[in-house]
Amino acid sequence: MTNKTTSVLLAGAAVGGLLATAAPAAAETSLTIVSWGGAYTESQVRAYHEPYMEKNPDITILNDDGSANALAGLRAQAQAGNVTWDLVDMLPSDAQLACEEGLILPIDHDAMLAAAPDGTPASEDFLPGSLGDCFIPQIVYSTVMTFNTEMFPEDKQPASIADFFDTENFPGRRAIQDRPAANLEWALYADGVAIDEIYDVLRTPEGVDRAFAKLDTIKDDLIFWTEGSQAPQLLADKEVSFATGYNGRMFTAAEVEGQPFKIIWDGQIVEWDGWVVPAGGNNVDAVMDYLYFATDSQRLADQAKFISYGPARASSADLVSTHADLGIDMNPHMPTHPDNYQTPIVLDNEFWTDYGDELRERFASWMLG
Repeated sequence: MTNKTTSVLLAGAAVGGLLATAAPAAAETSLTIVSWGGAYTESQVRAYHEPYMEKNPDITILNDDGSANALAGLRAQAQAGNVTWDLVDMLPSDAQLACEEGLILPIDHDAMLAAAPDGTPASEDFLPGSLGDCFIPQIVYSTVMTFNTEMFPEDKQPASIADFFDTENFPGRRAIQDRPAANLEWALYADGVAIDEIYDVLRTPEGVDRAFAKLDTIKDDLIFWTEGSQAPQLLADKEVSFATGYNGRMFTAAEVEGQPFKIIWDGQIVEWDGWVVPAGGNNVDAVMDYLYFATDSQRLADQAKFISYGPARASSADLVSTHADLGIDMNPHMPTHPDNYQTPIVLDNEFWTDYGDELRERFASWMLG
């Protein structure tokens, strides 16, 4: 372990006393790190896990692809009094709920995380609005529409969210995630709501009804996916002509695997993704040492060598270079590249913290109806 972690943990001892009572890392420690699987977990393995284990041979990292149900998993483990996850990759809206429920530890970002190379404190180096009381951002990513170019004529390729909802001119089945976030925003956008008014409309019962009514227009053509790896697979197998999915997964399928995919950047849903530390875990010392390493400027830039997600620290931006295997410039594939960032919808985490449970329940019923 680095000696920096000792001071980090001492500085964090005020965090509810939880760090002070956590069991110290054993001579050999296994960390169960929960993430999203597929190309995304692979990018974490290559950028974070493998270099960290090389520096710390007493640590073994086990991957668990449970992030799609992270909030439910944390609640269940806390209720059972048996916390088996050491570190969880989680969406910020779910992280806020978990934080409020005491399921995850609060984070003193400047005390627990590395400063930028020029000495800028972590709290000032992470991108504005990305940090949470219990949340450490890792990437900027987007959920995008993608289509299989072989399923449409060359002279009639879709180019917008409106085209996704146009089954007459752009036929075929569509795959969307089995959760309301992104889908409700896109429904309103396709129905003519201005981007800067989407969440104002969604905060009204009439707006929610309007979003579901728009989704009803394509419901007969929908397939639902849960895990991020399912979306590009459905598209590659031509079970669907369109699929929503994470831009990094679609990049990997198109550029690394050679699939005939094209991303529609119109209306991309931009958000953060990052780490939370479960309360009551047995390896908090080791986890905090790992986080100090894995969230520094170089490591976040290194992840962009493997997948097209932007690093969440300002000091990492100039460190982003080429893909580790393909040698291509990664910057044009980032969701924040100017050519791609013309009509973004920035996910409102406060909205989803306030209304998420209610809308998830309604969306689940709608899928079954």
